[in-house]
Amino acid sequence: MEAVIHLDTHVLIWLYIGEAKRLHPVEKILDSHQLVISPMVILELEFLKGIGKLQLSADKIIGDLVEQFGVVVSTTPFSRIIRNATQLNWTQDPFDRIIVANALAEDADLLTCDRNIRKHCHRAIWNKSQTCD
Repeated sequence: MEAVIHLDTHVLIWLYIGEAKRLHPVEKILDSHQLVISPMVILELEFLKGIGKLQLSADKIIGDLVEQFGVVVSTTPFSRIIRNATQLNWTQDPFDRIIVANALAEDADLLTCDRNIRKHCHRAIWNKSQTCD
């Protein structure tokens, strides 16, 4: 069975736009794992489109990434995710809270460059020798 890794929204966007420099520190992880996203990532992509930070729809982005990289959308029951999310009181950001909770519900690591998530979530990973900028 292939190892699974959840992707935070910014990592998914970097993968989509081909930000090789930003993804270089985690290239081996991306190449050796089944890439999974929380459905909350889809909602966050649509939110970003709605406020003008993205031009494309979440459906277009996710569809292309499914085709190119085999990205899978998590099917973990929402009630299980929310049970985990209620314990994550270190953030009030609903996107971060549910994305992290989804990875934890699946006992999976979360690939994220977000310092706050990495500080508080033991399953959040990034190559520590590299910056995210």
